[in-house]
Amino acid sequence: MAPEVPLRNSLLLRLLITSVAISLVSIAATAWLTARSTTLAIKQERGQILADDATIQNTLEGFAAMHPNWDGAERTVRDLARRTGRGIVITTRARQVITASDRSAVDRLPLNASAVIDPLHLSPSPDQGTGPSGQVSRIDPRAVGPYLLPTAERKKLMQLARQEVSCLYDTQGLRTHIVEEPSGRPAIRALRSGAVTPQACASKELFAPTPTEAKALTELTALVRICAARNRLRIEEPLTIDAQFRLGQVNFEQGSSALDDCVEEGRREQLAPHVAPAALLFITSPSQTATPVFDLSRAGTLRVLGTTSLVLTVTVTITAIVAIRLVRPLRALANAARDPSGRHLRIPITTKDEISYLAAALNELSERRERTDEQRRVMVSDIAHELRTPLSNIRGWLDAAQDGLADPNSSLVASLQEEASLLQHIIDDLQVLAAADAGSLRLNPRKLSLRELAEQSVSAHQTAAQAGRVTLAGYFTDDLTIEGDPVRLRQVLGNLLSNAIRHTPPNGSVTVSAYRVEGGVDLHVADTGSGIQPDDLPRVFDRFWRAEQSRSRSTGGSGLGLSIVRHLVHAHGGEVSVVSRPGRETVFTVRLPT
Repeated sequence: MAPEVPLRNSLLLRLLITSVAISLVSIAATAWLTARSTTLAIKQERGQILADDATIQNTLEGFAAMHPNWDGAERTVRDLARRTGRGIVITTRARQVITASDRSAVDRLPLNASAVIDPLHLSPSPDQGTGPSGQVSRIDPRAVGPYLLPTAERKKLMQLARQEVSCLYDTQGLRTHIVEEPSGRPAIRALRSGAVTPQACASKELFAPTPTEAKALTELTALVRICAARNRLRIEEPLTIDAQFRLGQVNFEQGSSALDDCVEEGRREQLAPHVAPAALLFITSPSQTATPVFDLSRAGTLRVLGTTSLVLTVTVTITAIVAIRLVRPLRALANAARDPSGRHLRIPITTKDEISYLAAALNELSERRERTDEQRRVMVSDIAHELRTPLSNIRGWLDAAQDGLADPNSSLVASLQEEASLLQHIIDDLQVLAAADAGSLRLNPRKLSLRELAEQSVSAHQTAAQAGRVTLAGYFTDDLTIEGDPVRLRQVLGNLLSNAIRHTPPNGSVTVSAYRVEGGVDLHVADTGSGIQPDDLPRVFDRFWRAEQSRSRSTGGSGLGLSIVRHLVHAHGGEVSVVSRPGRETVFTVRLPT
């Protein structure tokens, strides 16, 4: 079968065509109903966002103007965020967070600030006061600082203001009301625009500076004089400062723009300790997008319902047709998989789409299951064979001793002990493999020197090598520090050395070497033995496999050693491989990560 389904037979193409058809019908039916309403909703939302931003900035500028620092701003910020649905963050000029509406607003902080909150340096606007030369003041009128009147002075001025309101109504019939300015000073405003307050009712005490204001005005006058002297401005005497100074204005004889600048500078210097320091304002998008509400007429509502019903009907019909065509072959696959006979059935392939590839994959899975079952049967047979030999030897010698045919001396006990040790070794190997298969193989890793571990293993196997007249040598570099389980790594190297010595003829050699490579350490065990045939190399690490199936135990082990090596190396995150030239040499390579 071809590796890919032809495009004309592809199930994906059919689903895409179906989805596109449904989408086109839906878009064509609903676009004309939503375009105008969406446009209007966007315009309204943008206008509301601009209004909310202006409200947030104005409110926070007022807070900064009336407080010496940003302590207590959390409540104001959270209230603004709740009312506007925006994320609000206030930071210093160094972008250190002062307060925020919530943590998510801090996480999505934009690169540029939305505004700078500085009540002493506002952007010019017509609502702000002006100096005598017409210069626009950039100081927030809510920043009163030392001009804030105490309660006693407020009560006295309020009483004078009420008397003036009564006078205006009694003498002129003018209706006025009292407005309290940010400093606490009352101001009289006419209800009708253009009304002029008669001078007959004007009270000098009402417009005269209070002791608090006089003290602040004296301080401001000194700051203005210092500024004028610093800028070499000549002020004609006397310098008259009247009640207009409360509004940030000053009257000079021969007033100039330069003197207005000094007044503005003096006011900033005087108010600086009484307002919050300048801060950056960040306004982020709402955490949740408001769902636009469309107010449709009855006819519009009926059109929407009719269009929706038509689209739903078409969608259900097309989906049902496609679903029936898809379900039919899938049911055939399910029935084949549920066959009560339990045999590994082959599912027939009748189409050329993704479902046919699914059937082919299930057939391959069935074949792998057959191979696994066969391997399991072979492994059970091998285990029984490996256990039967030592058990038969032990039972035979015990029966002979019981029948008086063998003398239970030290030689017999040593032989029985050797068979029991072999039996225990096979069982231990099987337990290691079972733990590896179950994923419960535990390591105790620590930093160790692979050179020291390899040298110890070489020394431990020198006796076996000398007994077989095999030369065993090791060559290692210095920096071979890795992290691993020393017991398991010693078991890996021991299995490889035992296997190499066993398969190396007399006067041969076994060489162990290790050196550092990029990303890890390579450990090589090379021997000059009989080697492994190329066809047998893929099966070297299989359980119970022997290159010479007919050899006796005197020349071969249980066939589990190399399989254990592979599992232990993989548990350390490494790889093991083998290359061989029959009759010349075999080299096992273990690569361990650092």
